Amino acid sequence: MDLRNRRRLQAGLIVAIFVVPVIVMLGLALAGWVPHGRSYGARIQPERDLANVAVQTADGKPFAFGNHDAVWTLVALPGPDCAERCLRKLDLVHRAQITLGQHADKLRLLYLGAPPDGPAAKGFEGVWTLATTTSDALDGLRADARDSVSAVLVTPDGEALTRYSAGFDPAGLRKDLNKVVH
Repeated sequence: MDLRNRRRLQAGLIVAIFVVPVIVMLGLALAGWVPHGRSYGARIQPERDLANVAVQTADGKPFAFGNHDAVWTLVALPGPDCAERCLRKLDLVHRAQITLGQHADKLRLLYLGAPPDGPAAKGFEGVWTLATTTSDALDGLRADARDSVSAVLVTPDGEALTRYSAGFDPAGLRKDLNKVVH
């Protein structure tokens, strides 16, 4: 093989090293393959768009899931009678938000249901945004058991992304929040 053909072959191999992975990636994307990273919550299927769901805060103002500030929303969906265990879990969620440090303002905490009462709920409204809705968009995601809570992580576009069932691990939630907020 002469020098000219050898250099053409080398140039072709160099181009192939960069082009072949792009073609493979494009083929996988067009086929609908999505890589699955480790998440501690369950992906919500079918996806639910909450951007136009009517939610009203306790002070009567509308709450919009979709926003242009790249702020995620964690929605707490309590079961009947959110009391001591439920409030303890919600406190751990708030602590997970605090561990985000300078990025803590990129996560809003929304409590969607009847507000908890009693001495354990003191100061709750200062941390969580209390709200209600008449929409059925979150049906099937709410905790069923008494004194329990489930949570849903909502993207800044208003897409319900991940569900954390009642009894979820707050440490796993914290790890997921670190991934999406940073």
